[in-house]
Amino acid sequence: MLTFPPPFIEQTKELLGTEWEAFEQALQSDAPVSIRLNNKINQPLSYERVSWCSSGYYLPERPLFTADPLLHAGAYYVQEAGSMFLEQVIGQHIHKPGYALDLCAAPGGKSTHLSNLLPEGSFLISNETIRQRANILAENMQKWGNPNVAVTNNSAADFGKLPPLFDVIVADVPCSGEGMFRKDPASINEWSPANVELCASRQQSIINDVWPSLKEDGILVYSTCTYNRSEDENNIQWIADTLGAQILTVDTDETWGITQSESGYHFYPHKTQSEGFFIAVLQKTSSSAPAARKNKNNDSKSRQSVLKPDAFISYLEGDNWLFRSGKNGIFAYQKQFEEIINAINSHLNPLFAGIQMGEQKGADFIPHTALALSKVLNKNDLAIANVDWQTAISYLRREAITLPDSPKGYVVVAYNNTPLGWVKNLGNRANNLYPSEWRIRMNIDLNTPYKSPLAENNLQHIL
Repeated sequence: MLTFPPPFIEQTKELLGTEWEAFEQALQSDAPVSIRLNNKINQPLSYERVSWCSSGYYLPERPLFTADPLLHAGAYYVQEAGSMFLEQVIGQHIHKPGYALDLCAAPGGKSTHLSNLLPEGSFLISNETIRQRANILAENMQKWGNPNVAVTNNSAADFGKLPPLFDVIVADVPCSGEGMFRKDPASINEWSPANVELCASRQQSIINDVWPSLKEDGILVYSTCTYNRSEDENNIQWIADTLGAQILTVDTDETWGITQSESGYHFYPHKTQSEGFFIAVLQKTSSSAPAARKNKNNDSKSRQSVLKPDAFISYLEGDNWLFRSGKNGIFAYQKQFEEIINAINSHLNPLFAGIQMGEQKGADFIPHTALALSKVLNKNDLAIANVDWQTAISYLRREAITLPDSPKGYVVVAYNNTPLGWVKNLGNRANNLYPSEWRIRMNIDLNTPYKSPLAENNLQHIL
């Protein structure tokens, strides 16, 4: 049974009044399990839906997700249901294509969702300050497969040095984590009133730093996984009063159980199948236009050689592509995004921008896994090997597999018609090209068949 610090009980009783007992009882129960489908999947599931998200579902129990190749293929994302409310925010307030920033994006739940929600013709920068977490973010974003995305490893202050660039900024700011108590009981011991105030101050600093990069009339989506007013309502009011913004509302259905306060929306666990998620939406009313920083060393990155498309264009759908050579190989991006790609390479620290195609070694082009997972991969002329579960897990462990029925050369390995990555098939063996840093490390019993939570729905990948 979870035991809460007396100051937390006192604080929350003040917020909830007579609802405290129901709230506490909910925290003693198991957290719900929810997933969100990628639009790689074009069929609904038979599970209970998340009311505010068209692609969100609750599972009856928590499976061993690591053992599901479809998770590694980016077919779905395991995400707390309250966070999926982003669909309502974007759908009601963002109607034109533009540039978006997810400032504190790791591990990628909101960014994968945002990349699907933004109007066609938009470009998303998903950022994470901590490098190790940025690597995880990059992996998840590349598995998700949307082409108009970059992942960066920068501070909020780095973005604040840019001119007003973004039409939308999503800031799921680091918080005291009150909403994580039942998922992570150890976090209870880290909670204190002093830590709450420290987090609230840091959140203000983060928003203040990034604020200059938001366009006038641009939208800020602010969220936490906590209940207290210091990190939630008080900070929203501070942003509105100090930085210059109008607090916006989001239409909800009363059957959803969402609690609306004067400036935002709470997802209490005794009213929703969710955790302690809070979200608010603001529109910038003040203007700010500092000069973009000029860094000659970084600026050289924006002039990396742009390659002739002939050798690579056949891998992608359409012909509106530019190709750039960089330190991590060859990247593709749509011509309309050349300006933002140049800005990213000049002023930020990108892990990737666009589609990581692969690398050229002599006369041989070695395709990257991100290309196989891309939603714009042209599959018409590719060799694709659909493998069983055991072979898929072996592949994802980066073990050797054999594909005797496939042609020699580069072959896309797929599971349930959903691409996982590449091998170079030599006939008697296939060289596994799955990234070593992505490989499954867990010991999974291949003699015990695994049933994906998606399997019974006869999924069809959009091939």
